[in-house]
Amino acid sequence: MTQGNRPDTVRPTAGTPAPAATGWRAVFAFPNPVNEYAARITAGLVVLAAVGTLVSGFGWGLVLIATGFWLRVLFGPRISPFALLSVKVLAPRVGPAKLVPGPPKRFAQGIGAALSTAAVVLFFAGFALGAWILLAVLIVAASLESFVGFCLGCAIFGLLQRRGFIPEGVCEACNNIALRRL
Repeated sequence: MTQGNRPDTVRPTAGTPAPAATGWRAVFAFPNPVNEYAARITAGLVVLAAVGTLVSGFGWGLVLIATGFWLRVLFGPRISPFALLSVKVLAPRVGPAKLVPGPPKRFAQGIGAALSTAAVVLFFAGFALGAWILLAVLIVAASLESFVGFCLGCAIFGLLQRRGFIPEGVCEACNNIALRRL
């Protein structure tokens, strides 16, 4: 059996629940599939926080935004206040879940974590303009996700996967439309 076919390396598709993780894997687990409505609502909350931070000039808002992204990247929606509000309270009010693959969403959260962390570093290093520019980029990306349903990070994930930088096994449903639930 090749490494990609070992049971412990098989990734669930958008239609199958993730196998129960144990130990450290359970701590750092990310859901697969993900409710797209919850992801879009979380992005909308990020937009609100980021616009509020940008308008107020409150640099510590950048820290809160970056912390939220890191919580979502590392622990999924279990700890992040925005994600918990989206998953547990707001998304269920929208209707039945619309399931999409989780790995691209985690990748997108990672991009958000990188951008917001860079903004924090720039702000506290005295380069506030650079921080605000990065925050504006983040606002555009989160707005596309929230209001239009276009996940820029997911599109980048797909491009990287098609180019071979991300192995196909990371998200089989991303490559095989027959595995997706519509």
